[in-house]
Parts: sequence; C-alpha cells; structure tokens
Amino acid sequence: MKKLSIFNPIYAIRPKKEYAQEVVAPPYDVLDSKEARELAKGKPFSFLHVSKAEIDLPEGVDVYSEEVYKKAAENFEKMLKDGILIREEKPRFYIYRMQMGTHIQTGLVVGACVDDYDTNRIRKHEFTRPVKENDRVNQIKYVKAQTGPALLAYKQIPEIDAIIKKHSAREPLFSVKGINDVNHTLWVIDDEKDINFISERFEKENAVYIADGHHRSAAGSRIKKEMAALRGSKHRGDESYNYFLAVAFPANEMKIWDYNRVVKDLNGLSEKDFMEKIKQVFNVKEEGKAVKPNSRRNFSMYLGGKWYSLSLIKEPATNDPVESLDVSILSDLVLDKILGIKDLRKSDRIDFVGGIRGLVELENRVKSGEMKVAFALYPTSIEELMAVAEKEKVMPPKSTWFEPKLADGLISNPLL
Repeated sequence: MKKLSIFNPIYAIRPKKEYAQEVVAPPYDVLDSKEARELAKGKPFSFLHVSKAEIDLPEGVDVYSEEVYKKAAENFEKMLKDGILIREEKPRFYIYRMQMGTHIQTGLVVGACVDDYDTNRIRKHEFTRPVKENDRVNQIKYVKAQTGPALLAYKQIPEIDAIIKKHSAREPLFSVKGINDVNHTLWVIDDEKDINFISERFEKENAVYIADGHHRSAAGSRIKKEMAALRGSKHRGDESYNYFLAVAFPANEMKIWDYNRVVKDLNGLSEKDFMEKIKQVFNVKEEGKAVKPNSRRNFSMYLGGKWYSLSLIKEPATNDPVESLDVSILSDLVLDKILGIKDLRKSDRIDFVGGIRGLVELENRVKSGEMKVAFALYPTSIEELMAVAEKEKVMPPKSTWFEPKLADGLISNPLL
C-alpha cells in the first residue's frame, strides 16, 4: 500500500478565471443562515449555494437535515456542469496568497495526509464538537468533495519559500476580493520537479500544526476510514480521500488577533466590590480612552463607562503551556474565581468577540446593557499555540482568532 507524504498535490476543482470573483465566499462557519442568504442575493454563482445550501430552501429548515446536503450536492454539480467550476486533470500544488491591508501571507494548497493527522504529526490544539464534525462529514459525503480548507502552519523552510517566490512571480490563475477587503490570489505549481520536491521536503518535518479548521480535519479523518472500509481490498492508500484539503502557511507570516470576552453580570457583586477583587490580582490604571493591551500579562477592561488597564501583579507559578496562556490566566483569576464562570463552553453568561471587530464592539455590548463588563486580551502567539500542540494539550475555547480567513469555493478536493 502506497505511503503518502504529509503534504500531497491534489486534483483540484476550482472556478474558471472569469467566474472566480462571483464564486468566492466567506468560510461557511463565519455566517449564520440569515447573513448567508442576504450576502448571496443576486449572486447565483456564489459558493454559499454549496457551503450554506439552506439559503435555497424555505427559511427555518434544519441546517443539518439531509435536504440541505442534497441541495448542496445539486448546486455543486450544476456549477460543474455549467462550467463555472472546472476539474483539473492532474494533481498539483497551488500557491494561495491573502492580503489584508499591509498584511500578506503566502502558502500552499495541499492534501494533508490523514494518517499523519491520526498519529498527531499534524498537531491539534482544540477539542471538536460532534454536531459540527458530523456536519462536515455529511457535507463531504453528499458533495463528494472537501470544499472548505483547514488552515495549517509550518515552521519556515527557505527552500519552500524559494519555490513559492518563483511560481508566484508568474501570472496567477485568478485574483479576487473577499469579505473584509481581503485579496485572495491563486497560482498553480505545475513543474513536476517542484511538486516532488515539496512533498519530499515536508516529509523531513517532524510536525505541522492545525491553526484553524479542527472540524474540517477531523471530518477528513472520518471520511478516510469510511471510504477505506467501503473499498475493502480495492483501497490503495493513495486515493484523494486519504488526505484532507488544507492551506499551509509559514508560521512567521500568520497573524493571530485577540479574542476578547464579554460577561453578562458581576456574579452578584457591586461594581465597587468587583473592582476591589480585581485590584487584588492586577495593578489597575484608569484610562481616558479605549486602550489595547500592549504585551502579555496585560489586559484591558471596560466597566461602568470607563476603560482600565490591568497588569498582572504576580506571574503564575507554572511551566505548563496552557496554564501560562493569558486566556487561561484571565479564566482562572477573574472569570472563575471572581465571576463564577467555571466552564467557558457551557456558560450562557459569557460571549466572545473576535479582535477584528475592535474595542468599540466591546463598548457597544456593555453600553447596550446586554453585557456588564468586557475584557480585551493580548493575542495568543503562534509560538504559544505550537507549544500547546507539542505537549498534546488543548487550548481554552476561543483562544485564537486568525485573520485573514481562507475563502470557500476557490479550491476543492474531490473524493476520488
């Protein structure tokens, strides 16, 4: 049975150049059904008709129902039949660049080996939720393709940088603009020597890391097991279901934003009593305006119409990569011990706000009366993420917010 490399070229399905701008869509999990329905209005070729197919069914339909997955498959097949999407005839790597403002990151579209995921060579740092995992599995089964890439990180490799630089100097397959004014550009690597070198060079890496897309990755693993069982003795080990769709970037080019917290109440405390407890843990400074934390162990807090800077008085006595995260420190010292929130996954008293929304979103959530207090954090670093993954540990919920985000529809991996 053939052994795959950790990264493999894929038989891509992608938009024709002239349709790419109409096809590009936000990732399926950043929109609810109402937002997707609105965004896809007047856009018959938007990939939202595949990734959020409930928009083509009556409102209120169960998004996890079979009719939604069947509609997704029908829409996907129609886009292929009508020539909006095309199938590539040979396995290739692709270069994927995202530019948001001045930030640019350039990586590779790959088929990431499921066996390496299962043995944790493709390192994880989050738990998955069964309902979301099942959703991805069903989507793949019905559409017969992996349509949403996972986001991976790898430690910078100069030889890979050189190949990316060479091929991205050429004319791209297409360049389109997605949400948040992010430019997404795709090139093909069609040089067999370079294709082989990429697979061989990544085989020398001890590990790569899932940055975002744990449910997509886990679904790929489940699909492989099911497909291999169905194929029985005909299973070779190199079919496309043996890897999952991913885009891998050098870690030094990736950007993690802060992932902030808003809480509905003060656990029965008055603002004065709450502040007294906060001052036992932090040095507190009142600010005249909204101020972002500028380093680890510093936090910002919005309470009673005022912003405060909080700096940790005492460094935690731990070398554990999870316990030493700022998100863990806030959870332990404030959310748990002062506000009584024990489980971030289950509590309905807390919500999470991605840093791209800015501090004004935190203010607005509190000013509206919906929330009582807000906390802004310094972003978790990619090095901290890797350290957690190396120890095979799990980060607290909502520890990282990656931006820019990969688009849906620009490249898919058909099950062959």
